[in-house]
Amino acid sequence: MAETHAQSTALAAVYKKSESIISRNIAGEAVLVPLRRNAADLDNIYALNETAALVWESLDGVNTLQNVLARLTTEFEVGEAEAEKDLLELIAQLESLGAVIKV
Repeated sequence: MAETHAQSTALAAVYKKSESIISRNIAGEAVLVPLRRNAADLDNIYALNETAALVWESLDGVNTLQNVLARLTTEFEVGEAEAEKDLLELIAQLESLGAVIKV
């Protein structure tokens, strides 16, 4: 039960994109580019698959992760449990990169 409570708390969270990251659509692929000052940081460009791009687009500082999860399960053929696991993993990765901020 504790895991369910922790997950429901996590899904109630709202995230927004960090101002230190910009996103671009390049050749039909969503790409995240950190805004940093040295050329070595160009090695840190991240390509998003279609699912991750939908999540990125949804992180507007208003939508809860529950809203994002509902959108994922509507737009893709994926079960809710799998989508939730993948969503929370992606959010953790984006947080570790400094790409998103919890509101």
